[in-house]
Amino acid sequence: MDNELFISEIPHREKEEISGGPGTKGTFLLTDTGDADIGDRQTIADCLMKKFFDTEGIERKIVLMLQILKESGQPLGSRLIARKMQDMGAILSERAVRYHLKLMDERGLTRLAGRREGRVITADGVDELKNAMVKDKVGLAISRIELLAYKTTFDPVKGQGLLPVNVSFFPREHFRETLRVMKPAFEAGIAVSDLVAIAGERGQLGGLTVPEGNIGMATVCSIVINGVLLKAGIPMDSKFAGILQMKGKKPLRFVELIHYSGSSLDPSETFILAKMTSVRSVLAKGEGKILANFRDIPAPCRPLVEELVTKLGRFRIGGVLSVGEVSEPVCQVNVDMNKVGMILTGGLNPVACVQEAGIHVENRGMAAVMDYRELRRFSEIYRGKLTI
Repeated sequence: MDNELFISEIPHREKEEISGGPGTKGTFLLTDTGDADIGDRQTIADCLMKKFFDTEGIERKIVLMLQILKESGQPLGSRLIARKMQDMGAILSERAVRYHLKLMDERGLTRLAGRREGRVITADGVDELKNAMVKDKVGLAISRIELLAYKTTFDPVKGQGLLPVNVSFFPREHFRETLRVMKPAFEAGIAVSDLVAIAGERGQLGGLTVPEGNIGMATVCSIVINGVLLKAGIPMDSKFAGILQMKGKKPLRFVELIHYSGSSLDPSETFILAKMTSVRSVLAKGEGKILANFRDIPAPCRPLVEELVTKLGRFRIGGVLSVGEVSEPVCQVNVDMNKVGMILTGGLNPVACVQEAGIHVENRGMAAVMDYRELRRFSEIYRGKLTI
C-alpha cells in the first residue's frame, strides 16, 4: 500500500469529503501514479494535502475564534462561537468548531472553563492573536470602519437606533479622578458627543466585558457620521486618523497621520499609547494637539451632509470640526477634484486627557455598536446621578 495516504486526525464529515463516502477510515488512494518514484508520489500527496487541508484557511478560522473569545471576555460555547462566526461571514458547523477548539486547547490557546460555561482564551491565545496572520491585518482598520458604518442604524430624525462606540477601561480606584480630568473635554466639545455609557466590573458594554477591578466607559465614535451618511446614500471616504495641531482653538494642520487602509490597529489607540496628544493644553491655552480624522465626500452631497449634521446635533452628536470648499485643501491636506474634505473630532479625546494625567487606561477603539437609549449625558454621571 505504498500509494495510500492515511489521514486520521480529521473530523468525520471531512473524512467523508476526502474519501468519497461514509463509514471509511479516512483514506485516500493515490491513483494513476504508474511507475512514479517515491519523490513523485510524495509530491502528489503534498498536493492533495494542500487541496484538502487548507492550513492557511484553518489558521484564519482559529484566529477568528480567538478574536471572538477575546472580545467576549467570558466563556463561550461552540454554538455561540459558530453563530458569531457566521455573523462575520465565516460559515462553520458547531461540530467543526468543537473540533478546532480541541486543537486550540492542545496548543494552549484556549481552555475549558466548564462543560456548560464553554471556553476562554489564554495568555498564549492573546499572544497568538497579536502575531498571527499579519498579512490579513493590513487594512483591518478600514474594514472595521466599513463594518461599523454598516451596522449603524441611528436615525437623525427619530433619534433612535444603533451607533458605534469606543470602549475604555479605567481602574475603579481612580474613576472619580478620571471623571474630573475628562469633564473639561466634554464641556468644550472636543469629542463626538457628551453621551456615554458606563458599566462596573464584569458588566457589558457593546458586548465587551469589563475586567475585574475596572469601570468601563463607552464614548461615541466618529464613525457615526459615516453610518448616517451611508444610510442616506452618501459615500464617505475615510482617509486617515491623525494628530491635529490647534492654534487659537482652531484647527491648523495635521502633524502626524496613519492611513486606515494600511493599519492593523485603531490609529487613535496608537497615538494615545505613544503619548502624542496634548488635549489638556488645548483646553487650557487653546493650543496643542488633539485626535482627529480626515474624510471626504462628493461635492454635490455637501448640502445634504450639512443638513444631516445639523439634525445629529439635536441629539447631542457632533464631531465635525471643519468642512472645506470643493477641491480645496483642508488643514493643509489636499483634496481630490470634485470632493469636499471634512475633519472630524476623535471620539477618544476625553480619554486622551486621562492618559496625559498619568492615569492608566485601556482602550478599544471602534469597539462595537450600542443602542442610543443606553447612553446618558456625561454630566449626569459626573454628578453621581447614575450608580454603577
